[in-house]
Amino acid sequence: MDFSNKTVVVTGGTGALGTAVVGALIAQGARCVVPYMHEAEMQRFAHRADKGVTLVAVRDLADETDVAKLYAQAGAPLWASIHIAGGFAMGKVADTGKAALMAQIEQNLVSCFLCCRAAVNAMAKDGGRIVNVAARAALEPRTGAGMSAYTIAKSGVAALTAALAEETAKDGILVNAVAPSIMDTAANRAAIPKADFSAWPKVEEVAATILHLASPGNRVTRGAIVPVYGKS
Repeated sequence: MDFSNKTVVVTGGTGALGTAVVGALIAQGARCVVPYMHEAEMQRFAHRADKGVTLVAVRDLADETDVAKLYAQAGAPLWASIHIAGGFAMGKVADTGKAALMAQIEQNLVSCFLCCRAAVNAMAKDGGRIVNVAARAALEPRTGAGMSAYTIAKSGVAALTAALAEETAKDGILVNAVAPSIMDTAANRAAIPKADFSAWPKVEEVAATILHLASPGNRVTRGAIVPVYGKS
């Protein structure tokens, strides 16, 4: 998985999974372009001082102007775009209003769509890789009971991945997604303190799958929504 001299955009790159992905990419020689929304988020990012990382302040990845700014900073040619950014909210349908539904769709699906569009335009002549992050509930909607808006949004990410993969195959752009179960992060441990953490996939393990799909070594896989569940 040699990423030497390759530019990779990583949205959500300052989060737990994103930090693992960026760390693995720069270890393989990539130049990572990572957006952030808040100064505190940037300051605690473990790779902020690495010469292989370019941080870009953005307001909203569901905004076309902000997405255009991000990909302009990345420049062309762009090799890969990895879309981890999103949001999560619990809530039964009966308790979820339109504003809460649209917030999940904006944070998860619209941001992914706009970044996919920008990435395809930056890669069009040279090929590349796109990796989205869906969720287990996108593959198994019954597990999304109690978090319906999130499930709907992540199901849209899965559908987008499959449709876009067909559109771009002839251009050498391979589009895939991972679908994690709950991951072993400090925030998730705090939220569910009595869970069996050993069953949860580690962020480094999920990152390894993302890197393979984004790598030049992936020559044939497209349109896949890859379960990354660990033992959970």
